[in-house]
Amino acid sequence: MGPATRLIARRVPIAACLLLGISLAVYGLLAMAPGSTERALLGSRPATPELLAAIRARNHLDQPFPLRYAHWLGGLLRGDLGDSAQTGEPVTARIGERLPVTLELAGYATLLIVLLGVPLGLLAAARRERAADRAVTAGAVLAVSAPSFAVGTLLLYVFGVRLGWFPVFGAGTGVGGRIRHLTLPAVALALSQIALVTRQTRAAGLDVVSRDYLTFARARGLPSRVVWGRYALRNTAVPVATSVGLVLAYAMTGAVLVEVTFSLPGLGALIMDAVAAKDVPVVQGVALVAGAATIGVNLLVDLAYLALDPRLRRAAA
Repeated sequence: MGPATRLIARRVPIAACLLLGISLAVYGLLAMAPGSTERALLGSRPATPELLAAIRARNHLDQPFPLRYAHWLGGLLRGDLGDSAQTGEPVTARIGERLPVTLELAGYATLLIVLLGVPLGLLAAARRERAADRAVTAGAVLAVSAPSFAVGTLLLYVFGVRLGWFPVFGAGTGVGGRIRHLTLPAVALALSQIALVTRQTRAAGLDVVSRDYLTFARARGLPSRVVWGRYALRNTAVPVATSVGLVLAYAMTGAVLVEVTFSLPGLGALIMDAVAAKDVPVVQGVALVAGAATIGVNLLVDLAYLALDPRLRRAAA
């Protein structure tokens, strides 16, 4: 059994326990929320005593909390998250319709973060205390201070309304249309995270800049792009992977305001609508998907550690 297999074998039970805890917390908090659960599940239908009694019986609301949670958890294990109070559709179907847009937006934003944040961080470390370092650092401070919804509104007005370069709403169809529609939302979502990855990469680069292997590489007359692109980047990969994993988890779960700003039919817009309509089953389902995504990203980051650092593979062997 290799190190990666052993890591997965150790993490899967922990992930299952975390998901169980998340499900209990979500179900319990929604059960304790103000208002009547059966009236929230009733939706826009007329409230008759017979219908309210049927909703209580179908959702086990007339039973103690442990039994209600057990019934809901049993449905969850079978892949049944219940039906939406707004539309009557299965929650899994509603999430399945919206999930691809959120995943594509998160992937696009993460790609921008990696392609811009890592090179800028290495540039700042290589030009420490020079004009380039100061410019990158100042830009990072400015970017990390800008809320994503405010950046999205500004991008929407400038590049969508005034210049007309990009669409102002919707997710588009086809590969080209999807890229055009998601470019401004991805930039709005990625900007503050680019700043975080840039600062993390700069700190990691400054940590290795005085190491003997870099001094030796420079003494051999190797070009700066080789010294920083091959040796420095390889040895800053682990902390950079940590920051990229964190921003990927953020991009998947923190896109609520960006999706609403650009009218994207993703999970963020779905949970906003569900909260406004008190659609309890949908809120529970989206919260569980967000928790599972965060746990999955953390597992991928741990596996990336093993791939990037041979010392960790030997320690785990």
